[in-house]
Amino acid sequence: MRVLIPRGGTWGDDVARRVADAGFEPLVLPLVTIEPAEDQERLRASLDLLAAGRVDWLVVTSQSTVRVLPRIPASVKVAAVGSVTAASLRERGVPVAFIPTRQSAAGLVDEWPIREGRVLWPHALDARPTIAEGLRRHGMQVSEVVAYRTVPVFDSSDELLDAVTEQTGPLPVVDAQRLQRELQASGHDADEVLTALEPAETPIDAVLVTSGSVAKQVARLGLSTETRVIAIGEQTAEDCRKHGLRVAAVAARPSAEALVAALVAAA
Repeated sequence: MRVLIPRGGTWGDDVARRVADAGFEPLVLPLVTIEPAEDQERLRASLDLLAAGRVDWLVVTSQSTVRVLPRIPASVKVAAVGSVTAASLRERGVPVAFIPTRQSAAGLVDEWPIREGRVLWPHALDARPTIAEGLRRHGMQVSEVVAYRTVPVFDSSDELLDAVTEQTGPLPVVDAQRLQRELQASGHDADEVLTALEPAETPIDAVLVTSGSVAKQVARLGLSTETRVIAIGEQTAEDCRKHGLRVAAVAARPSAEALVAALVAAA
């Protein structure tokens, strides 16, 4: 069983090791990369306010945001969307005051502990407005700024398919279920349909999806409907479905260990 891991670096290496330990074949192929925010002046202005202690709370929703943060004064409380982001903050020496039990943007909003104060939320360019809108409903004064952009590694779907094919062999032109329907509709009998389906092997048996931007790139692959899509959380699962992916399992926690555990359960 070949498993596509669409992120590289130390995270991808760790997941690949866990996938191999589970008895599967890992394929590490980063589909997205992180680029600086286009409006660096606005980002610097927001981070200067943070460094000066002119906000009460900093909300951090990804490890990519952690990389751009300045020194955070002790007067500012920090909220992390989940344990992985919190660990990255603590590695930088940043204490974390709040992590929601349900580790997602919606969970953070639902469990938010106070009802007044100033919040800074640096986020990805394509971030959903869940946190800003939710915290404002709670009475918070929310300032938000784009901290980074998530961009595709491959400019076209053809480049993406070529990259996968180089490591896996030919991709199926159409998925088996759609081919079966088309053949039957054209008057072929059951034996002909089965014979036509036999050679169509899926080079990717499962894919681990860690964000909405990754889900979008996975959808460009046109994988078989039999490919198991494993999402790292409920929000990512929703993003997968929005892009037409059928989710086989959702990790219990947003971590590499839980993601691979969900893969094993789905397999």
